[in-house]
Amino acid sequence: MPMKLYGAVMSPFVRKTRVVLALKGLDYEAVHVDPNNKPEGYEKISPLQRIPALEVDGRYLADSAVICAYLEKTHPEPALYPSDPFQYARTLWFEKYADYELAPHCTFTVFRNRIVKRLMGQDCDEEAIAKALESRIPPMLDYLEQELDGREYLVGDSLTVADIAVASQLVNFRHGGETVDAGRYPNLAAHTERMHALAPFAGTIEKESGFISKMLG
Repeated sequence: MPMKLYGAVMSPFVRKTRVVLALKGLDYEAVHVDPNNKPEGYEKISPLQRIPALEVDGRYLADSAVICAYLEKTHPEPALYPSDPFQYARTLWFEKYADYELAPHCTFTVFRNRIVKRLMGQDCDEEAIAKALESRIPPMLDYLEQELDGREYLVGDSLTVADIAVASQLVNFRHGGETVDAGRYPNLAAHTERMHALAPFAGTIEKESGFISKMLG
């Protein structure tokens, strides 16, 4: 029985999980869940009614970080978490940074206002976006720029969930009409370009961009 991944295509948290599944070569069934109109009984699958959730043999896991950690334990190759304890903890830190610090501004402010609200026929709050772009987001990108100085990856010498989580939030930033300024953030811009060129990211970005263009065109 294939695993089932519940969630919406353009959620950065669902995307992060899909990228991990793809990199590990795992088959699954995608089950669409609209975060603004969840199906009846979804709380039995995800207690906080958030996406994504994963079903495995009739059992459920909720939260992208939990799901990715489970996939690493059950399918350890290729490794997306370092074996070194300190680097492992650093990977968890950057994943948390992406999910809880970048997300409120890159996804829930920029992307939600410019894409989701327009798709729902609601007004875009450009004032909130301007505030995020001027004061909230730059310090966060400054930090990532510093951490990537002289490095190809955020942690260690190979791809980890840290890179995937950050890059996934920046897909939504991109969908929202913004880019990482290569002049101010050359390390982060190069990292983002490398991540988004990976097959699991490139394929989903193309599909999502096409959907957005079709719906808003």
